[in-house]
Amino acid sequence: MGSAVVGSPWLRIRMIPALSSSSHPPIFRQSSPSLSLLRYRRRNSLSLTRSFSITASSEASLNHPTRVDGQVRVRFAPSPTGNLHVGGARTALFNYLFARSKGGKFVLRIEDTDLERSTRESEEAVLRDLSWLGLDWDEGPGVGGDYGPYRQSERNVLYREYAEKLLKSGHVYRCFCSNEELEKMKEIAKLKELPPVYTGKWANATDEEVEEELEKGSPYTFRFRVPKEGRLQIHDLIRGEVSWSLDTLGDFVIMRSNGQPVYNFCVTVDDATMAISHVIRAEEHLPNTLRQALIYKALGFQMPCFAHVSLILAPDRSKLSKRHGATSVGQFREMGYLPQAMVNYLALLGWGDGTENEFFSLDMLVEKFSIERVNKSGAIFDSTKLRWMNGQHLRSLSPEELTKLIGQRWKSTGILTESEGMFVEEAVQLLKDGIDLITDSDKALSNFLSYPLYATLASPEGQPVLQDGLPEVAGSLLAAYDSGELLGALEEGHAGWKTWVKNFGKSMKRKGKSLFMPLRVLLTGKLHGPDMGATVLLLHRAGTSNVVSDQAGFITLDNRFKMLRDTKWESFNNDQTVLESVATVPN
Repeated sequence: MGSAVVGSPWLRIRMIPALSSSSHPPIFRQSSPSLSLLRYRRRNSLSLTRSFSITASSEASLNHPTRVDGQVRVRFAPSPTGNLHVGGARTALFNYLFARSKGGKFVLRIEDTDLERSTRESEEAVLRDLSWLGLDWDEGPGVGGDYGPYRQSERNVLYREYAEKLLKSGHVYRCFCSNEELEKMKEIAKLKELPPVYTGKWANATDEEVEEELEKGSPYTFRFRVPKEGRLQIHDLIRGEVSWSLDTLGDFVIMRSNGQPVYNFCVTVDDATMAISHVIRAEEHLPNTLRQALIYKALGFQMPCFAHVSLILAPDRSKLSKRHGATSVGQFREMGYLPQAMVNYLALLGWGDGTENEFFSLDMLVEKFSIERVNKSGAIFDSTKLRWMNGQHLRSLSPEELTKLIGQRWKSTGILTESEGMFVEEAVQLLKDGIDLITDSDKALSNFLSYPLYATLASPEGQPVLQDGLPEVAGSLLAAYDSGELLGALEEGHAGWKTWVKNFGKSMKRKGKSLFMPLRVLLTGKLHGPDMGATVLLLHRAGTSNVVSDQAGFITLDNRFKMLRDTKWESFNNDQTVLESVATVPN
């Protein structure tokens, strides 16, 4: 047996040569079928499904715009049945980057044919998340365009037109099989260890048989005639050559008995009539390509180029799901992630520019992106890496932007009474290195304002500092405070602090760690923290600016010195019972 290759460089269908392609069979209206008629039907139905061309047809457009040669048009088509998953967001991003890098159009289409699960609330959430990520669409809901409507639920008339066109041409037939009959076919196929495909009961029915069922009002579906032999092969822009055996498919439904179109039929009609040139989607849609390719050909539409992106995997290499934590864009937004960090990280899940660089803005991604560099293998979603990347982007913001973001956060959570001002600016600059997420700033500032002196002294790590003459340093520090010397120095800013601490060290005959570690413990109550001078100056400002709210639990410098004055240093010894009891004393 020979093979026929239809005219497209990226789609080849291999099968038995067609017996005839010179004419389409009529829709016969005879009272009784003859044997010759049945043979004619079978013979010509085979030729129909095995000889149509891949080239586009102006007739097939049904007054809808056709593709402009050379223009890149891609689409992202989410189902509004829930939140935007990070996998969907990455698919949208790759489509966006491809369109922008090629000077093309990015189309947003809402696939809401699942009437039971689709909601307008979910649609609005998806649109909000895409806008937050900065993935603005050229055509779609809220924007419009020449190829609308852009919701599948508003395109039913169009689907019906194309289904009738296929019925008229013989590529589709009415199937009156009941659910019980279909289940029985599956059971028989299973017993014979065959694929659960439709056996073709109504594929060669006579007009009389069809009319009889129509007169009875029997429900029916529209089934697409599939060649029984051969293979279909496409060239995927990411995966290379991909092929399927046609004998594993069976005639499939394109319109349900309730008049609702099936997903693969909708998608094909939509992509064709919206002039989509490239379909970039998740690899889970790869099996759908077989059905869609057959429908494209039957309608005489030009096929788009396909690119199937690998799945995003969890660290255990299973499919990323809710059991692994946050998986939707909205969740990450609420957790304090920046949109630019999400975009950067999602782009690196399966793509790279060939260098060691991992830090990209959206504009840089547009400039660097190419579909050829998208990886075939699954990408691991690493939340730790995402958090790190968010921190990098956060700290790359201008001081004004960063201060505005964090200042608004501190005010909204009730830690501060103001979102701007000198204290906010200095606090952001001092604490930013310990903040990877905006939400981290709450803990960073709360920790900064706290004074866990007793817990620190009672801890094993605090014992060496305590035993290094800490009570003596505390006495001298209290004297400097009581005399006004320390507060006067703090009023002079960094220069005043620097001068004071130098003189204080000389008077105590201490320097370096021997000087700064006891001072840090006494003034901040902690063993570690940001720059000592900047910390003390900011604590002083916090006590004088009235910007810290009462609920923040802030202990002012005045109250810290009162605690130092009342501290019984002899109680902090190596007796574990005493240490534990002291550690519970509230600050």
